[in-house]
Amino acid sequence: MRSTYRHQMFTEQALIVLALAVIALMLWKIVGLLILIFGAVVGAAVLQTCMMPLLRLGAPRWLALLTVIIALSLALGLMSWAFGAQVSAELESLATLLPEAWEQLQEQLEGTQLAPLVSDAADRASSLLGDGISQVGMFVVSMGGSLVSFFALIVGMVYFAAQPDLYRRGLLLLAPVKSRPRLGEALDESGRALRYWLGGQLVAMAVTGLLVGIAMWLLNVPAPLGLGLVAGLLDFVPLVGPLIAAIPALLLAFTVSPQTTLFVLIAYTIIQQIEGNILQPLVQQRAVSLPPALLLFSLFAASTLFGLAGLLLAAPLTVVAFVLVNRLYVTREEDAQ
Repeated sequence: MRSTYRHQMFTEQALIVLALAVIALMLWKIVGLLILIFGAVVGAAVLQTCMMPLLRLGAPRWLALLTVIIALSLALGLMSWAFGAQVSAELESLATLLPEAWEQLQEQLEGTQLAPLVSDAADRASSLLGDGISQVGMFVVSMGGSLVSFFALIVGMVYFAAQPDLYRRGLLLLAPVKSRPRLGEALDESGRALRYWLGGQLVAMAVTGLLVGIAMWLLNVPAPLGLGLVAGLLDFVPLVGPLIAAIPALLLAFTVSPQTTLFVLIAYTIIQQIEGNILQPLVQQRAVSLPPALLLFSLFAASTLFGLAGLLLAAPLTVVAFVLVNRLYVTREEDAQ
């Protein structure tokens, strides 16, 4: 009798493990879709952040969402009309000047001990870039094309922002009844943390891009507007993005003079110190405070698993995961003790 019971328990546990393995395999097969869904959630959080002032004034959700979409479309249109030609010219100039700057740097270092190190670093960067592009291409192909993916992303953003409670209730229905209140609180807190983090990050990106553009203009570095735009966009990826953004600025500064290169390095260091020690604590004071080591390793893990898309979404994904784990596991263990 006891052996029969043990055999039955072993069979049930084996079936559970097999079912979990099958679910994990299915999720891995649709990882591109999951990344796209989370990207839509992040976009919906941005829309939700912009909608909050109107919602506090008592405006209906559909009117607030429509107003935000029209306002953002008009703002992007006006910016494209006012600065589109200049930004395009700056980026084209940047694309033309960077290869020339790289060749000039290699010529200057030829015959020195730094030449093999620089060449090896360039080969590694080229390999990583090629792998990232191929992974993005595979992701786009697996999703049915870039236009379809972009359309699905935009539509998902609008749907999630229009009816967040509907999808929240649907997610709660998948959990056991006793766990639904705690899960609901965790989802609400993670949503607030994501909105605050995104809002603060957008402010930090704008300020960083402006400071870099002004600094490069004052130092007479070519394409200062393009460098400021690149620095602002890459600042969305914490820790890694600012380091990558500094590379083209240093290359272009080297074409001017070694002294300019040193001044550019000092300028980037000062700007990053301002952002990390003054700006980020101010704009992120209501968001979750992520340990730097956790954020760094999550960036590497996401980029290794999911490529460039994972790198871009690693920080917001870490914010959500950090809050969920803290609310669902850490707080629960503390309450139990």
